[in-house]
This record gives sequence, structure tokens and C-alpha cells, in this order.
Amino acid sequence: MVKFSHGCWHPSPDTLIDWAVEVVKAEAREDHLHFVTCSKPINHRGDTLNNPTLTHRISSPVDDVLYLSSTHWKGQKSVTAAPHFELFPAGQPDHTQAVKASKADDEARFAVGDLTATVNTRPKSFNLDFANGSRKLTSLGWRSIGYIKQNTTALHPKANYTNPNKGERWTTYQLSLGVGEKIYGLGERFGPFVKNGQTVDIWNDDGGTGSELTYKNIPFFLSSAGYGVFIPTSSLVSLEIQSERTTRVNIAVPGESLSIYLIHGPTPKDIIGKYALLTGKPALPPAWTFGLWLSTSFTTEYDETTVNSFLDGMQERDVPVSVFHYDCFWMKGFQWCDFEFDQDLFPDAAGQLRRLKERGQHVCVWINSYIAQESKLFDEGAEKGYFVKRGDGSVWQYDFWQAGMAFVDFTNPDACKWYQSKLRALIDMGVDSFKTDFGERIPTGDVVYFDGSDPQKMHNYYSFLYNKVTFEVLEEAKGKNNAALFARSATAGCQRFPVHWGGDPYSTFPAMAETLRGGMSLALGGFGFWAHDIGGFEGNPDPALFKRWVAFGLFSSHSRLHGSGSFRVPWLIDPSEEASRVLAHFVAWKHRLMPYLYSQALATHRSGIPMLRSSILEIPQDPIAWHLDTQYFLGDALLVAPVFDGEEGQVTYYVPEGRWYGILDGKWRQGSRYVTEQHDFFGIPVLLRPGKAIVLGDRALSKDKVVYNWADKITVLVNPADGMDEIVEIPDHENLGGVKVKLSIKSDKGSLKVAVLEGRLTSDAKVQVAGGETSDLSATARETEITL
Repeated sequence: MVKFSHGCWHPSPDTLIDWAVEVVKAEAREDHLHFVTCSKPINHRGDTLNNPTLTHRISSPVDDVLYLSSTHWKGQKSVTAAPHFELFPAGQPDHTQAVKASKADDEARFAVGDLTATVNTRPKSFNLDFANGSRKLTSLGWRSIGYIKQNTTALHPKANYTNPNKGERWTTYQLSLGVGEKIYGLGERFGPFVKNGQTVDIWNDDGGTGSELTYKNIPFFLSSAGYGVFIPTSSLVSLEIQSERTTRVNIAVPGESLSIYLIHGPTPKDIIGKYALLTGKPALPPAWTFGLWLSTSFTTEYDETTVNSFLDGMQERDVPVSVFHYDCFWMKGFQWCDFEFDQDLFPDAAGQLRRLKERGQHVCVWINSYIAQESKLFDEGAEKGYFVKRGDGSVWQYDFWQAGMAFVDFTNPDACKWYQSKLRALIDMGVDSFKTDFGERIPTGDVVYFDGSDPQKMHNYYSFLYNKVTFEVLEEAKGKNNAALFARSATAGCQRFPVHWGGDPYSTFPAMAETLRGGMSLALGGFGFWAHDIGGFEGNPDPALFKRWVAFGLFSSHSRLHGSGSFRVPWLIDPSEEASRVLAHFVAWKHRLMPYLYSQALATHRSGIPMLRSSILEIPQDPIAWHLDTQYFLGDALLVAPVFDGEEGQVTYYVPEGRWYGILDGKWRQGSRYVTEQHDFFGIPVLLRPGKAIVLGDRALSKDKVVYNWADKITVLVNPADGMDEIVEIPDHENLGGVKVKLSIKSDKGSLKVAVLEGRLTSDAKVQVAGGETSDLSATARETEITL
């Protein structure tokens, strides 16, 4: 954490700040605004000397987005060195809004459509306002853009030709906050959902889910005032959000330059959608990934017999498993990663995978990007120069995880191909997915990368390269819409390579809640698909906690049973077998929901709007929504309120305006108000939104599998509302990523009309009015009208 001030008037000890105080040059150029500020007022010509400056640029890459950069010394490595985020990976769209830079006597202005940045150019009066039309969004005013020298013995300007960079150097923006303005996002954060009052460092670390350290730090935040800010650097970013200056968001990065993209909404969904244009939209995961994942857990003892006993036990209890995951010890200890099954435990690994395929399982295996000294791959990688090096040319090695481990240098194209070749051999053996664990313990300091990347910038960015290399080899082998990871570390852009899970929580109800907060916060950075360790990772969940977490886990986009030192099969946690029945119940519900869930996945893939949605995305007009952090929307139609209470099952949650229908219990809730309810272990509030419809699959077809004909024998469940006008898509279960059927659903003046716009349904299709009658949906007439 970095604080540069001591109150409102003075800098911190050993700190000198060159604030932007006056514009000394301003030019309206063809596609941008160029201006220079000095750090002390110009009273006479002599003040142009010994007066550090910042050079600024304002431009617009796309509609509704402004780009601001400020640089002290532009020739320094902190400005020019790689890595740099891959922006506009799908291509940069042309402007449809007018773009104009202009200069008048007292101001310079840049505009894209109604979004403007206005610079006060009068002497001693620097100020930069961002506005949309007449509505101010935020500003950089008095003492709000600065260049900082810290912890140096020579704070005051003087000739120093030996080391003018002595000490630490930072650049800062301090954006103003309006009354009541709230800040959200910044990646996976497990503390309070509203970030005001917090210090946030964007720096990936392996710290579990119970501290300020997080695996997925995203330099993007969203404001309740109608804008978002993306800080396009993979370096450390330190933010003080009303925690240093009570009316500001202070942004600081080490080095000579700082830049931001300011994205105007007006709604949070609009902001995230435009951010997704910048950094990328999620790939579409294959449908089988939405089923239940069962893991061996981390340090448990297991072999093929153990694996088969778990799968047989699940089958006996009517719990379909879509993916079986082998965690770390599928490889022999001290040899991670050699990408070879431990021959003592799995003497016929290829045969075992083949047998799993024959019983309908997909297979995921754990990996990381660290190569232990005892791995068969270490000497090969070291000899060919595929590892990160020290300044003296030796391999950078570490004992903190695997003894003597090296780090694959993904800036070296040949190292990427080499690493992918090892993964491809596993894919050819039958592996369908990789759990890309770790990626946070990346060294800084005396580090040399193949492409000369700055080690400080590479610490966070490494996760992008690691996951990209792994995702691409899967996509190459499996085809588009058939590749999926199970990833832990991330930075901006990693949402392109789903799925991500929330790290290592304790087996407690508070950890279950912090997991949800982390997921909702991450989702605001465009991460579309998310999972968590059902029951918690560390510790042994008691039966009540496990059953409550099962309900939460199965009403997430992706669902995995995983633990640390104990197995997560339900009969070992709850000998009464109720947990097994609860698990079977909620897996069956998720399978039935697949027509809805995969249509929402398609929408996420197209728009960048996540499947896990905090209430601010769906009901931003409701002031209460901006404070809700123990409930969420799954897609745009279902409100979910996990039960964070054991045996009694009491839950208090907020029901927004309108009549909401419980799809599990068939009960109505009237909003807007808080309600308190009790649910047994087979219940959880899952409410269908007023004016929405979801498609439910047939119980028999969905009983044993997550991928079936989603358009066959469907039930369209509708919660009518006056003026309802919805298009519902049913994806094609064979041509995944396509749409097989489109339904038009309209409700007005006491009637409900359901029409088939595209495709064909079976004659067994039904329309069920929430809480009411069920009617046939004709496949031949293509339209059904129901009197409400």
C-alpha cells in the first residue's frame, strides 16, 4: 500500500510530489489533445527552469471511451518495456460518434460524442473534468496528478549525474468522488463488496480467500456514477479508495507514466460490455463443463481403484458426474511437473483414461508452469533456454513449492511450443481439460526474460501467458467452443480463457460468503464463468455446511467438489446419506436448467456480461442493489440467495420490485422488501424474475447427463408481467454455440402468447405459467395463446 500524503496539506515523510499545477502548452491535434503541465507556477521566464513537467495525451479508441496518459520521462524502461496488455483482441471497431479536439482561450477540450474531457488552461489553474453532456462524472483537480520521489536522500532538485533515479518513483492520479459514489471490482476481492474505504494493491499472490491478497487482480473498477476505469498496466497498481483522501480514488503506479481508459455507461452492463471490447470476451466453454466436477482432492491418497470407487458410489446414488479431476499427485512428488502419471499408482494410465471415457467421463488433470529439478523435463528446458533466468544467465530456481523448480519462460516462442507439446501428449491420451493452478509466485528483481520484459510488469502478466498457451493447445486439439481450463491466477484479459475458480477457502460459512463476494467482484471485470470449491478447501466441512454449499455450488455456472486433505464425496462427509440425496437433487436441477444456462453462456460469450451477476448489473436503478453482497443473479432471469446457516436454514434476502416466483418451492415473493425464510437442505431461494421465462429440460432426458437434446420435451416456465416481450433461445445440443429454437414470449392485458420464431419443437413441449396451469406448445401451429 502506498500513501503519499499526511493529511490534506503535507506530503508523507521522505516524499516529494511534483503536482501538475499549470498548463504550459496545449495543442488540439487531429485525433487527440496534447498538453504539458509544469510542477510550479510560471511567474517569469526563470520559472521554466528546474521545473519538472508531465506530458499528457487524451484520445478515444472507441465510442464512449476516453484515454488519458501522463508521462514524466518518456524514454525510461518503465514506460516502454513489455509486457503490454493485448487490447482489442477481436479487432478495434470504428467510431460512430464524432471525435473532436479543440482549444479556446481558457480551455482545451476533447470529445467523443457527448463524452468530454475539458482541461483548464488558465495560469495556475490546472483542472481536468470528465463529463457526459452536462453531467460531470469525475475530475482531476488541484493536486491530483503528480510525479512522486520517495525514500531518497536527495528529495530536492539538484545536479546529480550519478544516479538521478535514486529512490522510488511513482506517478499518481487522484480522481474525485461524488457524494454517495461507490466503487466496485478490481478483480477477485474477498472483503467488503463495496470498495470505498479500502486499500487495494493489484498484485497477484497465493493467499487463500481470507485476506487482502488475491489470485486474480484486475486493474479495472466500476463506479456507481456511471463510468468505469481501466488502468492498462500489468505492473503493481496501488489504490487508496477514500482511504487516504476521503473524496478521492488515488491510483499510483511505480515509474514514469500512468494512463487510464475512462469508460462511460450509462449502465454497469454497458460499461462492462465496452471494457470487454478493450480486453476481450470469454470464450464459450463446452457444455459438458457445466455438469458436476469431482476431484481427488489435493493431498489425499488415491489410485485407479479409489477413482472407480468414487464414480461407482456417485452412480449408485444417482449423482451424475461430468468431469473427473486428478489433482497434483497424479504425478509423483518432487517431480512436478513432468506430465507423467505416477507409475506406482497408475501403471496403466492410458488404459484408465480410456475406461473413464467408456463410462462417459471427461477428464481434467492438474498442472502448473513450474518445473521441479527432479522432473525429467528440467535438464531439457534448462539446456534449451526455456526457463526464466537470472542476470548471470543461470536458471532462476526456487524451493518454495517444488524443490529447485524453474519457471517456464512464456515470452520465448520455442518454450511455448515445447510446453504445449507436453500437454498435447496428455490430450492425445484422453485429457480434456487442464487445471492451470498457481501462476502467482512469479519472481521479480534479478530476473531476465527471453523478450526483455520488465520483471515487475511480468509478475501479474505471467498468468495471462500461462493460461493463453494452455488454452490455445486445447482449442487447437479440440476445436472452437470445446476448450476449457480450470484456472486460478489471472490478470486483465484472462477472461478470454475460461473457466476460473475462486481459490482456497476454509470450510466455514464466513468463507462461503467471502467466496461469493470474491466471485461477484471478479465478474465485474468481465470474467464470465466461475466456480468454487464446494464445501471449502481447507478443513473438513460438517454435513450442514456441505449441504448448504452444494446448493450454492450447483447454482453457479460451474460446479466442483474439491478439498485439501480430505475427500469431498458426500457419503464420507455425511454418513446419514442426506448429503448424497441433496447433491443428487441439485445436480438434477442444474441438468434441467441447461437450456437456460447454455443460452446465458452464449449471451456471455457474445457480450462479455458475466453469468454470475451482482444485483447492480440487473437492477442498477434500485439503490438497495448497490449494497447487496450475499445474493446474486445467475444469468438475467434467476435471483439466487445462498443459505449461510446450518441446520435451521434461515436466510434473509432482498426481493426487488414485482412478483418473483420460486422455481424450487413454487411460492411467490412480493417486492420490493426484505424477506426472512427457512429452507431445509433441499431448498434455496431461486426466484424467476417478473417478465422473464426460462426453458427447462425434460426430467428423464436430463437425468444422467448434462448434454442432451435441449429442445426436446421442454417446459417453458413463464413469470408473466404486463408489457413482457422476450426472446428466448434454446441452443443446439449438437452444434454447440448455435441456436436451435427461438421463442417469442409476450404478455399483455391478461393473455400470454408464445410463438416459435425459428426451429422446431417436439409435440410434447409445454408452457407453464408460474404458479398456474400448463398448456401444450404446438409444434405445428407455432403459436400458443394462454388466458391468464
